[in-house]
Amino acid sequence: MAFYTDSQRQIQEQHDSQNLAVAMELGIVKDEIEDRHVPFIESRDFFFLSTVNGRGEPTVSHKGGDVGTVRVLDSKTLAFPMYDGNGMFLSMGNIAETAKIGLLFIDFETPNRVRVQATASLTHDAELLASYPGAIGVVLAKVDQTFINCARYIHKHDRRETSRYVPDEAGEQPYASWKRIDDLQDFLPEKDQGRAADEGGVITEREYGTLLQSGES
Repeated sequence: MAFYTDSQRQIQEQHDSQNLAVAMELGIVKDEIEDRHVPFIESRDFFFLSTVNGRGEPTVSHKGGDVGTVRVLDSKTLAFPMYDGNGMFLSMGNIAETAKIGLLFIDFETPNRVRVQATASLTHDAELLASYPGAIGVVLAKVDQTFINCARYIHKHDRRETSRYVPDEAGEQPYASWKRIDDLQDFLPEKDQGRAADEGGVITEREYGTLLQSGES
């Protein structure tokens, strides 16, 4: 029963599910990635990542990439890229601070899902970084627990297209539209200073909102 906390067990008892919880732990909770889950994980082009900071405040984010964005290096280790974002680095900062993460791999078409809890670290290993064109770092996740989840509440959705912002084989990607917002120009990293003029011009926050609504961002 090391998998559950005292509070989780108390709620299980309140709902008469303590025996079921034990059976679920024994039946589906593993401390490594099972062979049968490797193809599913490596066929995903996105996943959800949860992290927690040193104050105990959690956050969750969508991480997208090409098919195989998460790789199973071995039964205890996953790797996924860190791409250029909005400069906040919430997930990466939390990983550096507490290292504890949760990953949710989900297929909205089948449906299906696998959950992983891990201890993570950020690496700039040259060989691993080069295998993810466009990445600015790579996260290594040491698996603590992994388990499948019931899919009955997953609403089915059809996949339409890959985001045009996924880096290509050379690591290139379109310039982010939000980096053209007028009020942000003075605060962009040095590498982005002045680029808006060459990328369609500076726009207002309202114009950016219009791009979002039209799906052109």
